[in-house]
Amino acid sequence: MIRIRGRIGDWPVDLEIELDAQDWMNLTRSVGTDEAAAGGVPAPATAPGDALWHSARERLRCAGKLDGPELLAELEALAGNALLAKRLLVRLRHCDEVKVEHGADSACYHWVGAPS
Repeated sequence: MIRIRGRIGDWPVDLEIELDAQDWMNLTRSVGTDEAAAGGVPAPATAPGDALWHSARERLRCAGKLDGPELLAELEALAGNALLAKRLLVRLRHCDEVKVEHGADSACYHWVGAPS
């Protein structure tokens, strides 16, 4: 399920889109085709949970470095709920491509890329 929350002007938006396995396969297939057309390597078809995991990794990779509360807020916006965001945060904490530094107030997540 994909959940979109926000505002369009003064109108509140709360939209949920449910996709079955076939819809997810079609979506990942079209994304892979767009990347191939753009010169990238096509992505393999993934399960819905994996699509969210890859999006979470991509957010941190693009940012390079995020404080824990800021990353949690972004993951919550991405996932649509706090519990799923916390699960993604824990998964990132244990990912080989991420280094976590513990500061006085909060952890800082750094993208280090593929393990050497």
